[in-house]
Amino acid sequence: FEKFCNIKCRYSGLTPSCVVLVATIRALKMHGGGPKVVAGSPLSPVYSEENLELLDKGCSNLVRMIGNARGFGIPVVVAVNRFHTDTDAEIELVRRIAKAAGAEDAVTANHWALGGAGAVELGKAVIAACDKPSHFRFLYPLERSIKEKIEIIVREMYGGSGVEYSEEAERKILHYTRNGFDRLPICMAKTHLSLSHDPNLKGAPTGFTVPVRDIRASVGAGFLYPLLGTMSTMPGLSTRPGYYEIDLDPVTGKVIGLS
Repeated sequence: FEKFCNIKCRYSGLTPSCVVLVATIRALKMHGGGPKVVAGSPLSPVYSEENLELLDKGCSNLVRMIGNARGFGIPVVVAVNRFHTDTDAEIELVRRIAKAAGAEDAVTANHWALGGAGAVELGKAVIAACDKPSHFRFLYPLERSIKEKIEIIVREMYGGSGVEYSEEAERKILHYTRNGFDRLPICMAKTHLSLSHDPNLKGAPTGFTVPVRDIRASVGAGFLYPLLGTMSTMPGLSTRPGYYEIDLDPVTGKVIGLS
C-alpha cells in the first residue's frame, strides 16, 4: 500500500478515496504468536478454535496497518474475511479493535460462502467511507535524499528505529545521487510476512534495525528498490526462454522437451 501511494499515485495523478484493509482471524492469530503454518502440513487447531487472547495480541498488527493507511489521509474500512471456523466473538473483537484504532468501519466479508450477498455490507461501508473527505498526502517529498526516504519508510511505516547500509548499498547511493536518480521514489523489497525485514518478527515490532544490503534502480519504471535483509528478486527470462523448446506430441499426447 505504501508503494502504491508513494509511487503509483505520484505518476498517475490518482488519489484513493478509501482504503479497504482485508484481515483474517487466522492471520491475526499468527501475528499474536500462533504456530507457523507450513504448506502441506495439518493446520494447528489454534487457528480453527476460538482463542480471544491470541487474537487480541495479534490485532496489534492490524492497528499498525490502520495507522499506516490513515497516515496518508485516507479513510479506512476493515474487511474481516470470514472463515467458517471463525466465531462471532472473534469477529466482534476484531471489529471493536479496528474501529477503536480509527477505521471508519469494520465489517464481515462472507462472500466465499454467500456469494455477492455476503459482500453487500462491505460495499455499503466502502461507499459511506468514500463519501467522507480524503486528505491524501505523500509520505515524503522526492527532494529528500535516498537515505532520508528509506529511513522515513522504516520509521513511520515499519516501526523500526534505524537502517544499516552495506558497503554495496553505500556505493550505489553515491552512484545514483551523482547521476540524478536520487529524486526517484523508493520501492522497498522486503518480506510480506512481517512489518519488518525479518519474517519471524510478528505483530507490530519496534526498535529493530533494518539492513539494506543493496539498492537497485529501475529507471524506466521510475523508482529505486532497496533489498532488505535476505530478500531476493525474481529471476528474469533469458533471450530464449526454455518454454520455446517444449511441445506436445499430437500422436502420443506426451509433452516433449522437458529434459
